[in-house]
Amino acid sequence: MNPAISVILLTTLIGAGQGLFLAVWAADVAAAVAPGSPLRLTGGVVSVLLTVAGLVASTFHLGRPERGWRAASQWRTSWLSREVIALPLFLAAATAWTLAQWLGSGRGTEQALGLITALACVLLYVCTAMIYASLRFLQEWASPLTLVNYTVLGLASGCTLATALAALLDPALAAPFGQAAMAFTATGLVTRSLSLVRNARLQPKSTLRTAIGIRHPVIRQRAMGFMGGSFNTREFFHGQSAGTLRWVRSAFMAGAFVVPLVLLGISQGQDAAAWPMLAFAVQFAGLLAERWYFFAQANHPQNLYYQAVS
Repeated sequence: MNPAISVILLTTLIGAGQGLFLAVWAADVAAAVAPGSPLRLTGGVVSVLLTVAGLVASTFHLGRPERGWRAASQWRTSWLSREVIALPLFLAAATAWTLAQWLGSGRGTEQALGLITALACVLLYVCTAMIYASLRFLQEWASPLTLVNYTVLGLASGCTLATALAALLDPALAAPFGQAAMAFTATGLVTRSLSLVRNARLQPKSTLRTAIGIRHPVIRQRAMGFMGGSFNTREFFHGQSAGTLRWVRSAFMAGAFVVPLVLLGISQGQDAAAWPMLAFAVQFAGLLAERWYFFAQANHPQNLYYQAVS
């Protein structure tokens, strides 16, 4: 597949915003946040801003953005439609929870809004991940690991960001947030590695012979039927070499997992916010590369018909 930058930003920004909210909300429920700490309000604001940024980014891959609302009409059968409903639900609930923190609406109201937002957050994780996991003709995506990885990586980046914010606003929480971030990052390293191993062992269900119905053992495509490119060749193949894919894979494994784990480990027991901030910056860059690779690795069956330009 040819990764769209807008979709990469959509999934990484919103995933981090969801993870940040869940981290701050969990600390609030556990009564770990100090009374009067600005972490609740700041965490809510940053989570909302990340979600809005991801929502804005999503409009750039729509041919007719003004008709985007129609995507919600097929919610009975489409995970994309369900995501279109779950995303504004999470955004509205997170905004309401943040406003409750700002206005001091009382613990009862805050806890009720927090629970609603957390449920909407989990629903959004599932809906977004299932858009890809439900596509059985893309073998690289059709796995429970797609759902696991999307959720775990969002929680990892969100907890890393929560660690950075806590180091600035509520240092007592920096250590537990950092430990949570390390746990989710390490889990993501394992589950993402499992998906890479699984995908490397996949055997294509279709071949050029089955695609065109010819059983001859040697079939070579010399032309695709036209001299230039088309929508099919632009949207369903990334056009990069195998060497580029290997380089991106190594880069995201280091950037999204290994380096952040080292930086978060260094930050433990220190009051400086620089280490967790750097960890989040490196991890987010690594997750951008990871998401590009996630899309690029998926080999659409239609590429069997477009193997040579001329």
